[in-house]
Amino acid sequence: MVMANPTLLLQSFFFFFFFFFFLLPCLSWSCPEYQKQALLQFKSSILAINSSFHTLDSWNSSSSNCCLWDKVTCSSSSNSNSTSTSSVVIELHLSDLSAPLMPSNLLAPLFFIRSLRVLDISHNFIYGQIPALRLGNLSNLVHLDLSWNSIEGQIPALGFGNLSNLVHLDLSVNSINGQIPALGFGNLSNLVHLDLSRNFIEGQIPALGFGNLSNLVHLDLSVNSINGQIPALGFGNLSNLVHLDLSWNSINGQIPALGLGNLNNLVHLDLSRNSINGQIPALGLGNLSNLVHLDLSRNRFNGSIPLQLFQLKYLQYLDLSSNRLSGELPEEIGNLTKLQRLSLRRNNFANGIPSSISYLRELEELDLDNNSLSMEIPCDIGNLSNLSSLSLGKNKLTGGVPASMQKLNKLNSLYLEGNLLTGEIPFWLFDFKDLQSLLLGGNNLTWNNNMKIVPKCRLFDLSLRSSGLQGDIPEWISTQTDLSYLDLSMNQLHGPFPQWLAEFHFLIYLFLSHNKLSGSLPTALFQSSQLLNILALSHNNFSGELPKNIGDAGSLRFLMLDGNNFSGPIPQSISQISSLELLDLSRNRLSGNIFPVFDPQANLWYADFSSNQFSGEVPTTFPPIINTLALGGNKFSGALPLNLKKLRNLERLELQENNISGELPNSLLQISHLRVLNLRNNSLQGSIPKTLSNLQNLRILDLSSNNLTGEIPIEFVNHLTGMTPNLTLHTSGFYDVITFSFNFFSTEFAVNELIVNWKKVKQGLSSHYIDMYFLLDLSNNQLSSEIPASLGTLKALKMLNLSFNKLFGKIPASLGDLQNVEGLDLSHNKLSGPIPFAFTKLQQLTTLDVSNNKLTGRIPIGGQMNTMADPNFYANNSGLCGFQIRVPCPGDLPPAPKLQERDNKKEPWILLEAVGIGYPVGFLLTIGIIFLAGYFNPSPPSNCRHHHPHRLIRQRI
Repeated sequence: MVMANPTLLLQSFFFFFFFFFFLLPCLSWSCPEYQKQALLQFKSSILAINSSFHTLDSWNSSSSNCCLWDKVTCSSSSNSNSTSTSSVVIELHLSDLSAPLMPSNLLAPLFFIRSLRVLDISHNFIYGQIPALRLGNLSNLVHLDLSWNSIEGQIPALGFGNLSNLVHLDLSVNSINGQIPALGFGNLSNLVHLDLSRNFIEGQIPALGFGNLSNLVHLDLSVNSINGQIPALGFGNLSNLVHLDLSWNSINGQIPALGLGNLNNLVHLDLSRNSINGQIPALGLGNLSNLVHLDLSRNRFNGSIPLQLFQLKYLQYLDLSSNRLSGELPEEIGNLTKLQRLSLRRNNFANGIPSSISYLRELEELDLDNNSLSMEIPCDIGNLSNLSSLSLGKNKLTGGVPASMQKLNKLNSLYLEGNLLTGEIPFWLFDFKDLQSLLLGGNNLTWNNNMKIVPKCRLFDLSLRSSGLQGDIPEWISTQTDLSYLDLSMNQLHGPFPQWLAEFHFLIYLFLSHNKLSGSLPTALFQSSQLLNILALSHNNFSGELPKNIGDAGSLRFLMLDGNNFSGPIPQSISQISSLELLDLSRNRLSGNIFPVFDPQANLWYADFSSNQFSGEVPTTFPPIINTLALGGNKFSGALPLNLKKLRNLERLELQENNISGELPNSLLQISHLRVLNLRNNSLQGSIPKTLSNLQNLRILDLSSNNLTGEIPIEFVNHLTGMTPNLTLHTSGFYDVITFSFNFFSTEFAVNELIVNWKKVKQGLSSHYIDMYFLLDLSNNQLSSEIPASLGTLKALKMLNLSFNKLFGKIPASLGDLQNVEGLDLSHNKLSGPIPFAFTKLQQLTTLDVSNNKLTGRIPIGGQMNTMADPNFYANNSGLCGFQIRVPCPGDLPPAPKLQERDNKKEPWILLEAVGIGYPVGFLLTIGIIFLAGYFNPSPPSNCRHHHPHRLIRQRI
C-alpha cells in the first residue's frame, strides 16, 4: 500500500483551514452594497473638506467587503428567504478620526445603515445640531456616543423617541443648550447610561423627566447651568441608579427629604459646586447604605453633620468642604473605617479633633483646614499609617507637633500653617523620604537656629513663615533644588540674597518679606530661564539699583519690592513683562523722570510707585487695563496730563503730596470708573469744575490742601451718585489681601492701604473695604460760597471736611440728613447763624468741629450731640451757648427756690385764687390809671411789689 505523503496532507489541511475560516466568510458574508456605498459616501464627504485625510484609507471601492474595513464591525444574520447568510454592519467605532471640522449633516449617510447597534463618533470636531429625524431611523441602536464634539442647539424633544432599544447615550462635552426635554427620554425605557455633562443646558431638572428610566444605572448632568431645586420625586423610580452626578450647576433649595432616599443602590453621589442650602438630610442620605463616594462640597449647607452619615460603612470618599457646617466633629466619625479621603475644610467646625479619627486606618487624605478647631492635635494621629496628605491649617490648634507623626512614613504633604502651635519645629519632619510639601508658617513654632539638619526629603513646597529664623537663610535649603514654593517671610533673617537661591530654576513663588535682608538683588534671579510667578521681598533692607535684566523674568505676575532702600531709575525692561499684574515699588528711594512704557495689551492692573523721589510730569505710560495707580508722595510737577483719560479703567488714582499745579482738566473727568481720587496737598488752582459730576462712581474724593477757589458747585454735588446710599455697589477691584491658591493650599499677602485724613488723623483705610468708605474732603483751600444744601443728599458719606476755607452763610439743615456721617468738620470758615437742630439726627456722629466761625445760638441737645462736649470744637464762636461749652443760654430759667418746691402741692389752688382776684382788680386799676393819665403825670410808685404776683401768675398760666 502506498503511504500518503505527509507533506501533501499538511498542505491540504492548511488549505481547507484557510478556506473555511478566512476565505469562505469573506465570500459569503459580504456587507450589503448599500451599506458599503453609505460608508464610502461618508468618507467622500470628509475628503471634500480635507483631501489629506487618511484615517479611513482602508475604506475603498476596490474592496468588495466593507466588513474588513477599519473601525467597522459586522455580524451575520439569517435571511428567511434563502439558505445563504449575509453580513450587516452593526458597529461603527469612528471616535478620534483626526478629521477637520465636520458639520453634523455629514453624518447623514450613516443613518441609512439601519442595522447599526453601536455608533461611536466621539472626540471629533462635529458641529451643528443633533440630526434628530434621521437619527431616529436607527431603531436597533443600543449604544450612541456623540461626546467630545461641538454639537450645539437643544436636545430634540422627541429626537430619541424611536431609539427604544438604546442602552447607552453619551452627549457630554458639547455645546448643547436649552432645557432637558420633559419627555425627551421618556421612551428610552432600556437606558442604562445617560451622560449630558459639560454642556450649556439650563432650566430645571424635569419633575418626571427621568421617571420612566427604571433601568438607569449611570446619570451625569454635571457642569451645566441647571438651576432650580432637586425634584422631590424626580429620581424616586430610579431604584437601579448607581452613579448620580449633578455637580457644577446652579441648583438651589434644599435636598428633598425623600428625593434621594429610594436610591438604595447608589454608590456615587456628587452634588458639589451648587447653591444647595439647608441641613444635610439625615434620613435621605442615611438610607444610601451602599454609598462609596459622597461629595457635597462648595454648597451652602448649614447645621451639623447628621449622625446617620457615619453609618455608611462602605464610604471611601467624603467631601463636605466649603459649606457653612458647624458644631463639633462627633466621635462617630471613627465608624467610617473604609474612608480613604475626608475633607471638611472651609466650614465652621469648632472644639477639638475627635480622637476616634485615629480609627480610620485606610485614610490617605485628611483635610480639616480653615475651620475653628481648637485644642491639641490628637496624639494618636500617627496611627493613620496610610496617610499621605494631612491638612490642619488655619484653625486654632494648640500644643506641639505630636511625636506620633513620626510613624506617618507615607506622608507626602503636611499643612499645619496658621494655627497656635507652640514648641520647636521637630527635626524628624525632614526624615520623611516622600515628603514634598511642608507648611508650618504662621504659628508660634520656633526654629532651632543651632540645629544642623540633612533633609532626606526633596521638597516642592516649604513655609517657615514667622518661625523665628535668624541669621542667614539656612544653608540646608540649598539642597532643595526642586522647590517651587518658598515662604520665609516675617522672620529675623539678614545678610544678602543667596546666589544659590537665585539659581533655583523651578521656583515659582518666593516670599521673603518682613526680614532684614540687605544688599543688591542678583541678576540671576531674573534670568529668562526662571519660572518665577510671584516675588515678594517687601520690607527688607535691600539697596542699590534694580537689575537692568528684570524684564527677562517673563513669567512674573506679582512683583513686590516695597519698603526697601532701592535707588536709581526703574529699569525700562520691566515693561517687557507682559504677564505682570501687580507691581509695588513704593517706599523706596527710586528716582528719575522717565517711566517705562508698557504695552497697551499688558496685564498690569495694580501699580504703586508712591513715597519715592520720582520727578517730572505725571506718567501715563500704563496699559488701559490698569485699575489702581498710586503715585503719591513724590516730586511730580506740572499740570495733570490730558492723556490721563486713556486709562479708562482706573478706579483708584492717588496723586497726593506732589507739586502738581494748574487746574483740574476735563480729561480727568472722562475716567468714569473712578472710585477714589486723591489729589491732596498739591498746588492745584482754579475752581472745582462742574463737570466733576461726571465721576458718578466716586466714593472717596480728596482735594484738600490746594489753592482751589470759587464755590462748591451745586451741579457737582447733585451728581455724586456714588455717595448716595441707594446705589447698588458692584464688586470692587480693590484688595487689601490677595489670596492665591496653589495645589491644595492657599496663601495671602497684603496690599497697601489708602492713606486719608480721617477724623483729623492720617489713617490707613483697608483697600478691601473701600466700598464701605465714603469721604469728601475739600479742606484747606480758598473756597468762598455758601454750603450747598444738596450736600445733604450724599447720605452715604462717612466723613465730610470743609474746614479752612472761606465759606459763609448758614449751615444747611439738610446736613442733618447725612445719616452715616461719622466725622463732620466745618471749622475755620465764616459760617454764621445757629447750628441746625437737625444735627441731633446724626446717630453715627463721633467727631464734630465747627470752631472758628461766627455761629450763634444754642448748641442742639439730643442724640449724639449730647456727646459732642469738647469745648475746643466750638471755640471762637462768640455767640454759641449750651451745656457742651458750659455757657448758659439767655432765657435759661434759674433753679426754683427750695421753699417753692415744698409748697408745690398748694400751687394749683393759689393759681385759681389769684386768677379770681387778679382779673377784677387789674381791670379797676387800669381804668383808674387811664382816667388820671389825662390830668397829671404821677411819679412811679416806690413799691411795685403788688404787680409782681400778677406777672408771675400770668407767666405760669
